[in-house]
Parts: sequence; structure tokens; C-alpha cells
Amino acid sequence: MHLSATTPILRIFDEALARTFYLDYLGFEPVFEHRFEPHLPLYMGIRQGACSIHLSGHHGDACPGASVRIAVDDVQAYQRALAARGPYPTAPVQTMPWGTRDFSVTDPFGNRLTFTSAISV
Repeated sequence: MHLSATTPILRIFDEALARTFYLDYLGFEPVFEHRFEPHLPLYMGIRQGACSIHLSGHHGDACPGASVRIAVDDVQAYQRALAARGPYPTAPVQTMPWGTRDFSVTDPFGNRLTFTSAISV
């Protein structure tokens, strides 16, 4: 037996704000949207490349303030693209002692996404 890719679930509180941040700003695309009833919160799957994330408006699915690390081919290029796109602040790329270059951005709900690339030797 072996483990495969994970899919984090991140808590959201405002659908329009979540779409603006994850789809328009970060460049993810929707995979599915689900509601148990029309008036109930959204549960949405998004992806960009091989990265999949689920966003949930349901209390109990996840706690705000989560932190996830997402591998990206060229962390510096992605950081520059996001910084140019605005309006959310991105931290500068930092070289980490464990052999990666990282930068983080916080979504409107307090979840931190850290984008990371391995340092080539």
C-alpha cells in the first residue's frame, strides 16, 4: 500500500470573495460545485495543474487559519505574477534552510498558502 496526493479542505465564509481570490487571483479553475439544498453553503473543488483544493462553507469541514504547502515549478515566476496581479499582498520569496524557496499568501479567510520550489543543486 502507498499514499497518493492529498486534497486539503479550506474553510471559506464568502463565495464571491473565494471565487475572486482562488479563481481570478491565484488562477485555479472550478472542478465541481455542490450544495445539499439551494440555500445551504457551497462545497467546491478547484484545481490548477496537479494541485487540487476543496473549499467549504460548511461549519465543521475545516477550521479557518489552515496552512498548506503547494509545490510549483518556478516559485519566483509565480510570485512575480501574483504580485503584479494584485490586490492581495504576497511575501517575497525566501530561501529556506530545508532546501526550498517559498513565499506565502493568506486568503481572505485566514488560510495560508505557501508556494514552494525545491532548490536545484
